[in-house]
Order: sequence, then structure tokens, then C-alpha cells
Amino acid sequence: MRNRRAVLAGATSLVLALSACALSGGGESSSSKAGTVGIAMPTRTSERWLTDGKSIIDDLQAKGYKTRLVYGGDNPEKQASQIASLIKQDVDALIIAAIDNKSLTDVLQQAADADIPVISYDRLILGTKNVDYYVSFDNEQVGRLQARYIIDKLGLEDGKGPFTIELFAGSSDDNNTRYFYEGSMHLLQPYLDSKQLVVQSGQTRLDQITTLRWDGPTAQKRMTSILGESYSSQRVDAVLSPYDGISIGVLSALKSDGYGSDGKPLPIVTGQDAELTSVKSIIKGQQSQTVYKDLRELADVAATMADDILNDRRPRVNDRYSYNNGVKVVPAYLLQPETVDKSNYEKILVVGGYYTAADLN
Repeated sequence: MRNRRAVLAGATSLVLALSACALSGGGESSSSKAGTVGIAMPTRTSERWLTDGKSIIDDLQAKGYKTRLVYGGDNPEKQASQIASLIKQDVDALIIAAIDNKSLTDVLQQAADADIPVISYDRLILGTKNVDYYVSFDNEQVGRLQARYIIDKLGLEDGKGPFTIELFAGSSDDNNTRYFYEGSMHLLQPYLDSKQLVVQSGQTRLDQITTLRWDGPTAQKRMTSILGESYSSQRVDAVLSPYDGISIGVLSALKSDGYGSDGKPLPIVTGQDAELTSVKSIIKGQQSQTVYKDLRELADVAATMADDILNDRRPRVNDRYSYNNGVKVVPAYLLQPETVDKSNYEKILVVGGYYTAADLN
């Protein structure tokens, strides 16, 4: 199960010469060479990462692999130490969702020295040549879906306005934050320029609106400050939130300021990940929207890719040019997200089997 690095080098060259293609089915049985895959997830505090971890284990075990799953507790140093431990335990491949996308260079060199292939999971690892593949969703599309929802609900294309809006972004050390921001601002910027949308706080740059570790209480504190300083005499009409946990913090601040009553309705609040608490909030008419990313599919892509690598098959990708980590362009497979609100959550989430009706009661 070793000496994969030379195989990967040749496979990557061939992958980059191919056109985008569909992922092979995830139900294939594994060969007799199945070994152990190490899985490093960032935190247990977010529902989505618990789902990711369980789904990857289920898919890999179905293919005949042993697994070792660790959670980094939102501590980059702890995660690096955990990965080093997995390397010493002689795992055959690593699937890593990084806490800090620039903090793993040294430990990934250790993985390379041990001929352990690395799949960057959901968050692209930056600044190292020792990342072989990347699996994620189309992250700019996530931002576009959130912005599109705001544009449609406010009627901006019909010339309505002006409306007020506040902007939130994810963690500054997560590469996806930039993609979400750029996707949403691509659609929102024209309305900001025309003053149909007005950011009363004046905070529009990415470095002004990030939320370290995607933390809900941090977002709540910032939203409370914005309301106190910029909205004493008018209401906020929309909040661009990139993630459900941040949305919960934003909504807590809004409710504390009197929003949610008949005379002061809640603004449009977007989100991401279709976490159970936020879907229930959408059903109750509080959070407005979330972006659904089927984590079962993402786990299947990662498990299939690991299985291909470890059995000397060329993993399939559908993006061969977009994800430059500063050292190399990392071949990627991207899945497509969907927008979910009160009008379609049953069709997408319940009929699709992600939640049961009882889950949402």
C-alpha cells in the first residue's frame, strides 16, 4: 500500500489532460489491497462535520477499508499533531478537512516522505505541493445562491429599493470563505454600487466581515454591535450569512433587538449546510434560506477517490484549473449545491432522504 507518490504524479498529469467527466459509481467493491484511511475533521461543534465523519467511515468500510477518524477541536496545532500521529500509525491515505488552510505544510511533508496520498476535503489546503486531490462543492455557486435569494426576495431586479443589508463571511483561515464571498458579491455588487442596497455599517470588505472559526457567538456579538451603532433609526432588511451557525448568532442578536414581532419583522437571513436547527428555524419563518450540500455525496466522492488511488486507478475530476493552492493546481471534483427555503425543504430534504419528517418536528 505504499509508493503511491510516483503513481499519483503520473496520474495527475493524465488527469489534467482530460476533459471534465462524471464520477464513477461509489458502490464498487474494493480490491483485496484495502488498508487503512486516516480521516482528520476540524471540529465536533458543527453538525455537518459529524455527518461528514460518519459518512466517510461508512463509505470506506463498505469498500473494505479500516478507518481512523480524529477531530481537531478547532485547534490547528492539535490537528497537525493528530495527522502526524496518523502517519506514525502507518495509514495508507489521508482525507483532511483543514482547520487552518496554511498550517499543515510540515506535517504533509511527513506524509509525502511516507508515500501517503492526501485528499483535501471540502477546504483546500494551501501552500504545499503535497496535496494530491481536492473534493468539495462549487463554493462560488454557494455564494451566488445566497445572493440570488436576497435579490429575488427583495425584488431588486424589478427596481425595488433601496434596502439595507449587512454582510457576514466565514473564517479568515478557511479558503472557502473567499469563494463564498466572491460568488455572492459578484451578484450583489451592482446593487451596492447603485445604492439599491445600502450597508449601513459600511463594512463590505472581506477583511471587515470575517467570522473566526465560523463561530455563532462571534457573529452574534458583531451583529449586536452593528445594530446598536448603525440601525437606531431604521431596520435592516437582509443579512448575507454564509453558514447556518453564523445565521443562528445573527438571529439571536436580531431577536434581542426586537426583531421578529409584527411591527418589526425579521430580515431575510441566508445560510449554508441545511443543519437541522436551521431547517427548523426556516420552517418556523425565522431563518429565510440555507444552501444544501448533500454531505453523503461528498463523502462518497472522497471515499471513491481514496479507493481509486490505493488501487492504482486514476481518480476522476471535473475541475482541472480553478483551485491553485499557491504551489500547484490541485485536481478537483466539485458537487453542486441547492438552495432550500420554506417552499421546497420537504421535496429536497425529506423526499431526498436527508432528513425524515419526524426529524423536522
